[in-house]
Amino acid sequence: MNIFEEVKATVSLKQAAEQYGLEPDHNGMVRCPFHEDRHPSMKLNEDYFYCFGCGATGDVIELTGRLFSLTPYEAARKLMEDFGIKPSDKPIVYHKSTWEQDMDILFRHLRILKRWKERYAPKSPEDIPDRRFIEACQNLEYVTYLVDKLTFSDKDERTALMDELHESGYIERLRKEVLV
Repeated sequence: MNIFEEVKATVSLKQAAEQYGLEPDHNGMVRCPFHEDRHPSMKLNEDYFYCFGCGATGDVIELTGRLFSLTPYEAARKLMEDFGIKPSDKPIVYHKSTWEQDMDILFRHLRILKRWKERYAPKSPEDIPDRRFIEACQNLEYVTYLVDKLTFSDKDERTALMDELHESGYIERLRKEVLV
C-alpha cells in the first residue's frame, strides 16, 4: 500500500476538515475556504468534497494540499504526520531515499516554475518577457504531468518513468538547477 492509499484508508474527509478548522454542519456542509463564502457551499461526502460555489473538488489529500498550498505528496505526508499514521510497509520500492530526493526535486522545480510564471509575467504587451517567465510557460505543463504521473501511477509505471528521467539526464540537470 502506498502513502496515498494508506492516508485515504485511515483519514476521512470529515476528520481532516475538522482537524484543519472546518466545521461541517449536520448535512456535511462547510463554508468553502477557497473563495469568499458567507453560507456553507462545500459538501463533504465520504470520499470527496465538492463546492457548489466555486467548483472545487477532490479527496482528503486534495483538500489538505489546497488548504496548505502543498503538492499531493506533501499533503499526504502532512496527513500522516498530523494523524500519527505509520506506514505499514515501504510505500515505494524504487530506492526509497533516491525516490524521495528525486520527487522533492521535481516538486521544488514545479513550485519554482509556478512562482516564475506569476512573478515574471510581462506587465504590458510591450514588455520583453523575462527568460524565467518563458521557461515557466514552456515547462510548467510537462513538469506538472511528471509530478502527476509519478504521484498517481502504479509502481511499474512510476519506476519506468523515473528510469527514463534518469537515463535522459533530466533529473540530474534539475538537481543541479534546483539545488543551486
